[in-house]
Amino acid sequence: MNRTTLSLGAAVVALAAVAGIASATSGGDSGTAAASSPARLPVERSSALCPSPGDSQTADTTYTSVTPKGTGAPPDGDGAAALVPAATGDGPGSEPSASSKKNGKDSKNGRATASASPSASGAKPLLSLKQPGTPVTATAGDDPAALVGTATGALAPGWTTQETTTDDVGDGRGVAGLTCTAPDTDFWLPGASTAEDREDYVHLTNPDDSTAVVDLRLYGRNGALKSDTADGLPVPAHSSVPVLLSTLTSRAEDDVTVHVTTRSGRVGAALRASDGTTGVDWLAPSADPASSLVLPGIPADASDVRLVVFAPGQNDADLNLKLAGPTGGIVPAGHESLHVKSGMTASVDLKDVTRGEAGSLLLTPSSGDRPTPVVAALQVVRGKGDDREMAFIPATAPVTARATAADNRAKGSTLSLTAPQGAAEVAVTASAGTGGGTPVTKTYTVKAGTTLAVTPPAPDGLKGSYALTVEPKSGGPVYAARTLALPKDGVPMFTVQTLPDDRGTVSVPAARQDLSILRSDD
Repeated sequence: MNRTTLSLGAAVVALAAVAGIASATSGGDSGTAAASSPARLPVERSSALCPSPGDSQTADTTYTSVTPKGTGAPPDGDGAAALVPAATGDGPGSEPSASSKKNGKDSKNGRATASASPSASGAKPLLSLKQPGTPVTATAGDDPAALVGTATGALAPGWTTQETTTDDVGDGRGVAGLTCTAPDTDFWLPGASTAEDREDYVHLTNPDDSTAVVDLRLYGRNGALKSDTADGLPVPAHSSVPVLLSTLTSRAEDDVTVHVTTRSGRVGAALRASDGTTGVDWLAPSADPASSLVLPGIPADASDVRLVVFAPGQNDADLNLKLAGPTGGIVPAGHESLHVKSGMTASVDLKDVTRGEAGSLLLTPSSGDRPTPVVAALQVVRGKGDDREMAFIPATAPVTARATAADNRAKGSTLSLTAPQGAAEVAVTASAGTGGGTPVTKTYTVKAGTTLAVTPPAPDGLKGSYALTVEPKSGGPVYAARTLALPKDGVPMFTVQTLPDDRGTVSVPAARQDLSILRSDD
């Protein structure tokens, strides 16, 4: 048998195809096979999908985009990041665009006609980022479309965009905030509703060049909700389709879990919930199903907290509930545990569980014998009577390396850090402002089993809005959320965004110095 040597250059080509590496260097003598541990390299491409904020003529929507510094990426000038308008397609119960309403083109079957917004392939960018560390902001027009964005090179690692809408009139009153999502093929949205007093739209946005086909599954307190119109929904290329949940089923339920999957292609998914008494906000997808979950950032003055949980597997789930506050964990009175039946949505009203102290809700299995994965979210209300406002907090993943929240103002931001397993040290950096300012970094220590809620640092000489970047330095896992409060006329308008890791780096297998293939003489 003859031994044929595969050069390191060929090995790098193979690795590049798998991990996206552009180049590598060789070294060492032939015949050695010393392997090193996987390296972490900055990603070279990121995507962001921002759904349409709605058609209210009294609302103001801003988009704030930033890439944090410090990823070891190529020089600042090597890269691009932009958000461009997408077209608006039809879906069951789609929202008519403002332009179609003005032109009298609402369809009689409750579906919106496609808006005049240009497709992403030929549209002028609404927002373009210039360099890491300095956020930029833009304002939506009179007929705001969904946005599709891509960042490359030095602007890709950790690229984050925040969509913030404020409205003080009608059913859309309040602050609706969302961290624009990345495309995927599977999303869970517990906390939705098909009740008569709610108007919930799931927004599906396709960033790619071919049509995506989406299935929606709705689950209530007794299991799956029957629907004849939730399968095989087409989402055209570079388009966004809003779907009114109440048109998919005849069942009116207060607590519903939505499962979004694609048969082909990828989409971004987020749910916009509107309530005539508690305002409007976005529900972002929950973290992937897991037996233990963390829901961080419940405001200290929450007047009502409602937990919604769904068990997607074959087994029921039995969960313990604990609130991690500033001094430790407490068990909500009367709600020590929760039983969730397989394939069903369960909910519990925790009322004013925080009692003046900000906290985070921890869900853990009641028994270690058979932990069952679940998804979960909180609906949080602040205020009383007619002056109430709601927001959502989905279960989130920990910040393993870094996470960023854009669109922080001179006043109104609260950062919540939770360390459920062990004490942690966390660095928080306030970026330069959109109009100027000098970055500031401050380090916090979070005690084990507690939630630390702080007014975060702001850049020196701040002008405009700025970004907050969270980086754990030592200790146990850290979970984070940012609350943005923008009160007006006695209404405590607010929104909460969780901060999962930004996945700004990717683990790349190390190439061996020599790779050999045995080949027979034949």
